[in-house]
Amino acid sequence: MAKTVELRQKRAGLVASMRELLDKAEAENRGLNTEEDAQYRQMDADADEIQDRYERQEALEAQERALSESTSEVLDPADDTSTDNSPSEVRTRQEQNIYKRYLQGGTHALTTEEQERALQVDSDTGGGYLVGEATSSSIIKSIDNMVALRQLATVETLATASSLGIPSLDNDPADSDWTTEILTGSEDSTMSFGKRELIPKPLAKLLKVSRTLLRKSPNIAGLVNERLAYKFAVSEEQAFMTGSLPGEPLGIFTASADGISTGQDVSTDNTSSAITFDGLKNAKYTIKGGYLPNARWIFHRDAIKMIDKLTDDNSQYIWQTSTQAGRPDTLLGVPVISSEYAPNTFTTGLYVGMIGDFSNYMIADSLSITIQRLDELYAATNQVGFIGRLETDGMPVLEEAFARVTLA
Repeated sequence: MAKTVELRQKRAGLVASMRELLDKAEAENRGLNTEEDAQYRQMDADADEIQDRYERQEALEAQERALSESTSEVLDPADDTSTDNSPSEVRTRQEQNIYKRYLQGGTHALTTEEQERALQVDSDTGGGYLVGEATSSSIIKSIDNMVALRQLATVETLATASSLGIPSLDNDPADSDWTTEILTGSEDSTMSFGKRELIPKPLAKLLKVSRTLLRKSPNIAGLVNERLAYKFAVSEEQAFMTGSLPGEPLGIFTASADGISTGQDVSTDNTSSAITFDGLKNAKYTIKGGYLPNARWIFHRDAIKMIDKLTDDNSQYIWQTSTQAGRPDTLLGVPVISSEYAPNTFTTGLYVGMIGDFSNYMIADSLSITIQRLDELYAATNQVGFIGRLETDGMPVLEEAFARVTLA
């Protein structure tokens, strides 16, 4: 934690120095000279590199905390010294122990009875060990720490249902009528309801690990969990941002009547190739004030670099750099989230950012997350395959809570 704070402070110092160079040149009514331009470019590159370092460090620390909570060493029940040895506790430890041995050595590491039970992943009464609740929780938690939008969205878990239906108020009733004491006012005919439906869709990833690494790794369960979590996180982030195909979630940057329509696109005062200060203000005040306390901006770092150089009418930079770990930078008083999968092509009519209350992005997760080990398929390359599978869906459910920054 101390290291990330130090890196944030160092970046803040570089940003302050960059601004001093620009302020000095502007005060003298000139551009940067050759030496100043070189200094500015070097500090800009250094600031980006430092930001990447502390963001990676903070993400890693979050993953380590998640894994330490859910992948602690599994003890054999015979060696257990805890005071709680109820049948359910012993059974849970037995299942975790079997699951860990399965990841490390495959079915060969299990007894015949354990193999039979482990393979019954589709049987509720069989209690298939491959599903492994401890591992499932670990993967879900790691994704929460690694995917920007998932941390902000509303997440529902479907235990038995195949879909999640969300009623929506599509049209408000008309305004009430001023009338007299004995009259009721006109009957409303404008209020209408609809429904948004989320149907978890399958997501899978194959991870291959050398047998040598499997033998030497002290915690293969943690290794497999972490890497699969990363692979799922990348796919989810891309879909939550720009997904548009029938077999994936609906992204926030995809114009759709089922999610966020073009009516929430804000291009006024932006240029055909750049974001402007007035354009950002227009986007911010497109959404109602009630959404702003929970609002966040989402941009690609290329857009952030552009915005970082914008000033207000008093020549003050509108970007506020955070020096406190865990606190994002702010723009017009609203925290900023950086995502590598937000759009970053600066051309007429394209999306380059968004502001919104992302609790109005709904994610529906299926309960089961499974990991399957493939022993023989990659034997020729001395590797073992692990396939992770989950089912999830996501979509914006209230478009007025969002505004997309669009180029003119």
